Amino acid sequence: MMSRLLSRCLLAAGILFAALAHAADKPQVVILATGGTIAGAGADAAKSATYQAAKVPVDKLIAGIPTLSDVAAVRGEQVFQIASESFTNAHLLQLGKRVSALLKQADVDGVVVTHGTDTLEETAYFLNLVVKSDKPIVVVGSMRPGTAMSADGMLNLFNAVAVAASKDARGKGVLVTMNDEINSGRDVSKAVNIRTDAFKSPWGALGMVVEGKNYWFRLPAKRHTVNSEFDIDRIDSLPAVEIAYGYGNAAPTAYQAFAAQGAKAVIHAGTGNGSVSNQVVPALRDLRAKGVQIIRSARVTGGGFVLRNAEQPDDQYDWVVAHDLNPQKARILASVALTKTQDSRELQRIFWEY
Repeated sequence: MMSRLLSRCLLAAGILFAALAHAADKPQVVILATGGTIAGAGADAAKSATYQAAKVPVDKLIAGIPTLSDVAAVRGEQVFQIASESFTNAHLLQLGKRVSALLKQADVDGVVVTHGTDTLEETAYFLNLVVKSDKPIVVVGSMRPGTAMSADGMLNLFNAVAVAASKDARGKGVLVTMNDEINSGRDVSKAVNIRTDAFKSPWGALGMVVEGKNYWFRLPAKRHTVNSEFDIDRIDSLPAVEIAYGYGNAAPTAYQAFAAQGAKAVIHAGTGNGSVSNQVVPALRDLRAKGVQIIRSARVTGGGFVLRNAEQPDDQYDWVVAHDLNPQKARILASVALTKTQDSRELQRIFWEY
């Protein structure tokens, strides 16, 4: 009897040891969940745009995709449970520090961040600037809640884990995987608010992920992660940077109000080539004379960039141009850059390089 019991115990121990050894052979991926539509739920399967975001916890997201264990040993952490339009600078800093800490661990090969799509591009770019690791960081969301017909979150998350687990994703900066595409977190933006092909890069995707395999077509050209001069471990707060929108009949009211509330820089989301209307120029020159950085971006979508000293004499006014960054990404870079310099020439260098 004792011999039979001992044999069973040894068999169970052997099975457990083999399972642990098999898990140890797989890439170790941590999913940091922050909420959003990918964690959303609705009352009706026919409703893909009417639902409550940030309802499903990370353990249920993982449990809903049993095949995740085929590509990586996965564990999850619930960092936040919010809709991404409510992300603040404090959330960015907390998330960035956690990503950085995890990637310093020998038992972590990659990190996936689940995120609401509204500000996903901002968080992805922030992490791209400040986390100094060549290990894959993949930000992922969905356009439909998991309760909807043809929900996209399950496949998006599977693909994100597959990319984060792959050695060929190393050194490419922060990546965004949605709708089978792999985009650079630096370039990609939400271009559509309904369809599943919502995220686009003006310069094209880096590649695709199909059935857990990556296919690469280009590499990022701008500085990021390990090559960045910024380090999340040395940043404890972000200066206030605001965005004011350019349009016909625009007044300087918003710019002046932001400066009065302590903004260190104002991103001008200008028409066309970052144009500034005649009635706004004097106010922006006055704000710059008082120490507020003025950064010209463009509200247009789909590609292109703001040319320095075109439309406005930036050298004369001591303004900065955002190059190809849209206003919301320009805000992220300006906030990070202002932790190191207040010099407009240095800021312009940073906008060219990142």
